[in-house]
Amino acid sequence: MIRHALHDGWQLTAVAGPVPEHIAGRTVPAEVPGSAHLDLLAAGLIGEPYLDRAEEELVWAHRTDWRYATTVAAPAAAADERVDLVFDGLDTVATVEWAGRTLGSTANMFRSYRFDVRELLDGGPAELSVTFRSALAFAEEAEARIGYRPRAYPHPMNAIRKMACSFGWDWGPDLQTAGIWKPVRLERWRIARLATVRPLVGVTEQGAGRVEVHADIERSGLGEDGDLTLTATVAGHSARVTVPAGAAIGTVTVEVPDAELWWPVGYGAQPLYDLRVTLGAGDEELDGYERRIGFRTLTVDTTPDERGTPFTFVVNGERIFAKGANWIPDDHFLTRITRERLSRRIDQALDAHMNMLRIWGGGIYETEDFYELCDERGVLVWQDFLLACAAYGEEPELWSEFEAEARENVARLTPHPSLALWNGGNENLWGFRDWGWPEELDGRTWGLGYYTDLFPRIVAELDPDRPYSAGSPYSPGFDITEVHPNEQDHGTRHEWEVWNRVDYTTYRDYIPRFCSEFGFQGPPTWTTLTDWVTERPLEKSSPAFMLHQKAEDGNGKLDRGMAPHLPETSTFEDWHWATQLNQARAVAFGIEHYRSYWPRTAGSLVWQLNDCWPVTSWAAVDSEERPKPLWYGLKHAYAPRLLTFQPRAGRTALVAVNDTADAWTGELRLERVSFDGEVRETATMPFEVAARSTAELDLADSLLKPADARREVLVATVGETRSFHLFEEDRDLAYDPAALTAEVTRVADGYQVEVRAASFARDVTLLADRAAPDAVADDALVTLLAGERHTFTVRTTAELDAAALTGPLVLRGVNSLHAVVQG
Repeated sequence: MIRHALHDGWQLTAVAGPVPEHIAGRTVPAEVPGSAHLDLLAAGLIGEPYLDRAEEELVWAHRTDWRYATTVAAPAAAADERVDLVFDGLDTVATVEWAGRTLGSTANMFRSYRFDVRELLDGGPAELSVTFRSALAFAEEAEARIGYRPRAYPHPMNAIRKMACSFGWDWGPDLQTAGIWKPVRLERWRIARLATVRPLVGVTEQGAGRVEVHADIERSGLGEDGDLTLTATVAGHSARVTVPAGAAIGTVTVEVPDAELWWPVGYGAQPLYDLRVTLGAGDEELDGYERRIGFRTLTVDTTPDERGTPFTFVVNGERIFAKGANWIPDDHFLTRITRERLSRRIDQALDAHMNMLRIWGGGIYETEDFYELCDERGVLVWQDFLLACAAYGEEPELWSEFEAEARENVARLTPHPSLALWNGGNENLWGFRDWGWPEELDGRTWGLGYYTDLFPRIVAELDPDRPYSAGSPYSPGFDITEVHPNEQDHGTRHEWEVWNRVDYTTYRDYIPRFCSEFGFQGPPTWTTLTDWVTERPLEKSSPAFMLHQKAEDGNGKLDRGMAPHLPETSTFEDWHWATQLNQARAVAFGIEHYRSYWPRTAGSLVWQLNDCWPVTSWAAVDSEERPKPLWYGLKHAYAPRLLTFQPRAGRTALVAVNDTADAWTGELRLERVSFDGEVRETATMPFEVAARSTAELDLADSLLKPADARREVLVATVGETRSFHLFEEDRDLAYDPAALTAEVTRVADGYQVEVRAASFARDVTLLADRAAPDAVADDALVTLLAGERHTFTVRTTAELDAAALTGPLVLRGVNSLHAVVQG
């Protein structure tokens, strides 16, 4: 097999649509892989799509057709040689031509395409072109053919196989991309090639690693078919089988007796082994395949119990509490996402103590880079099939595309030990039950056949050892008309009453078996926000700011969400900090509640880890890769050992959560302390919590009944782990706004900022990016008792005046939202 990349010399031209005069008729250099927006940006013909209100100025591109063209000079094929033109991904509705001859058309972003061009090669140059139709126009036409299906957003994203969020979402821009978004190449081959390789990796009852390699083989059809050899090699162990003449399928199995098990992070190591598969004829190697694999067993326990239906991941026999987040594409313009960027993002998940990421159904099947990085780091991956918040028709033109993309991507991802679950889609079962779909559908199909027939059948055939769930949320084992898919006692639940309608304290009203979506909004970091929204003065109601706030009544929900908890703000700077703080508080509140009910509750996946552009959103890390206060809140709430005050049987109890492999022992110290440092009640007791378990501890009335609720806090301490319980909401507490002082010291890679508290100071944070754009603090949301101090380390390349890191807009906390000491 000889592969020639075809990434050079491409040109882009707008060929139809409402194209602006300064772009019409222009041909510009095109980057492949890439997209039309990025090519126009590189040519200086459009501005930054994310800046201010540029999104509104680019609406014309929704209905524009584009033509990519290059010249290819390729030798003519030998008599026994096949030559294929291969596109790994086209976005989305494309017609491919070679020397003016149409090779075929595409309408699915999530598939690869292969065209036989053997007869077209004459050794001379030929034009290769790809013409992209407006995806929106195509989707509207498709919807007109198959009938309207309800959806969460205006554009008919459910009538086309394209990244749903490219049509806009409540955190994403409506910038509908078009282009050759994955590699393109010529492949020259003889006799036969490996069309698909599926390594099914497992562990035998005796504990040996086992790889069963299934290969689909395409024969050239040029000459007689002969016997082929299929060989697989892992860790020095090899096996070979003969594929008889004419056969198109081969299976070879290798056992690795001494294989080490792959574990999720926090449960063990992640040993990976090189798998090499070759296809040969006689002594000649025709084609090859290489991947890294890991040996492990993985199931999801949904065996009914006394409370309902659990949803617990079990890896190598060990039950796992899934600590994680939902994942969206890390940039709306997908070809800008590099392996290095993905590596940084996954490391941020790890640094926040996560062990699972859920690839959400409105995005993409991620690149090999993503899954390989998760394999290396021990991050479990929950993979949605790509359907989200909509009804999907089951007519043949859509069904066939769903089947083709599912088969290709299930087969592609089988080697990855990190892949933990195939999930039918996002909120579609719930939508049918609660969002008025039956009346709108009037008997038309809506996707149930995908979730209950097509997808589970494909997974059972191609990846039989991987768990499958029909949707998220979903109540396993029940018809959706029998038990609500979002029922708390069965399977997975999404909790969106918080954020949409009720206060975050109502997280405690439900004890789900697994919460696979919940979250709260907050704006991006100050530097990200002000770099991309340049209106001045900056106000939360300004048009550009509101274009970067996509949620329905988003600012209203932010304000209503803060009102019960934090003081009112009078400046945009204070509002920005308060909304970020409340986001962190709300999400951490939910996580601690869920973790306190392990093993009844077996997972907590926050919406969401990352952003795809600069926006007020649910993300913990903004689009410029800066951690928001929420990220630090996740880091604390997902810590391997956690103390949390929780209501139990009408009283406040202390719950200890130990998510480590060792027993947690020590002395528990409880203190009710005044804000100015007076200890008013204490208690100590021996403390022990078994590995991977929780314990509930009763508290004496004397600890729970303050003399002055507005000026006291209850503190629980075991070693370096602490938790705080306040008796009133922050808005009503008597905080000292001048409680903090700080000293700054220059160190090798930045600065150390020692903060001292003269009075109780809650959630002390350095908004370091306000001092320098590249500045990042090692911690945030640190709570100090009177007389305590904490040293923050700030990494930055900037030379800063000390005052820059201690100013009132950088050194923040709850105290700084109180204008005066309340009497």
